[in-house]
Amino acid sequence: MAILANPENGEGDDSQGIVAEINITPLTDVFLVLLIIFMVTSSVISNTGKKVDLPEATEQSQTPPKAVSVTITKEGQVQVNEDFVTLENLRGHLEKALSETEDKLVILRGDKEVILEKAVYVLDQAQLAGAEGFALATKKLSER
Repeated sequence: MAILANPENGEGDDSQGIVAEINITPLTDVFLVLLIIFMVTSSVISNTGKKVDLPEATEQSQTPPKAVSVTITKEGQVQVNEDFVTLENLRGHLEKALSETEDKLVILRGDKEVILEKAVYVLDQAQLAGAEGFALATKKLSER
């Protein structure tokens, strides 16, 4: 740091020195934008889950967003909300997930190739875990 000399008295003048400060306002702005982008993308990613080919239906209704989502893939994998579970541990995971929601509703997202026996088993375990309602996830009937 350079100190400027005062020619009148020969002493250093601190009021005329170099100011070395870092302006963090642009850095804060960048972090806030990144935080917003992260929050938006994480909510989209968490709602997608496993890729499941849902059966088609002509009638559809909206279900509450606070319901517990159970996904069954055509390979037989079961997912409660975002967690993969085994069929043996399904009831415990359902009890925990249902206790954390206001609506005791279970949405079954099953691939159209899933065997009915497995879907019935999942719905039975959900009822034993305390579910008060069920919904089946479908996609809109495509125009042919």
